[in-house]
Amino acid sequence: MAGVTQKFLLVSIFMWILPTAILYGFNNNFFPGSTTLSPHSLTLLSGFLAVVSVNVMIVFYICMALKEPADKHKPDPAFLAEAKDSVSKLTSGASSSEDPALKKQD
Repeated sequence: MAGVTQKFLLVSIFMWILPTAILYGFNNNFFPGSTTLSPHSLTLLSGFLAVVSVNVMIVFYICMALKEPADKHKPDPAFLAEAKDSVSKLTSGASSSEDPALKKQD
């Protein structure tokens, strides 16, 4: 679980840093050719590239999540036992009035 949290925090940090760096770089003429652009074009280009960089980071995070092995994460045994018990009660024909979780609140 700690690995997933670390990946999420790392991608979140880059989702803030990359667009800010792109906007800063364009506004301070760090990129070649940005001095020849009109202010309107400079704003549009830098904003577009900042949005694209965020979307790239989102796709990167989704790809990392899809590559996580499915057998790496095991469910809680107590939760599984409770879920199986609940399903067996429902399939055995127990009435809903016996289960306090299924009672209608007034």
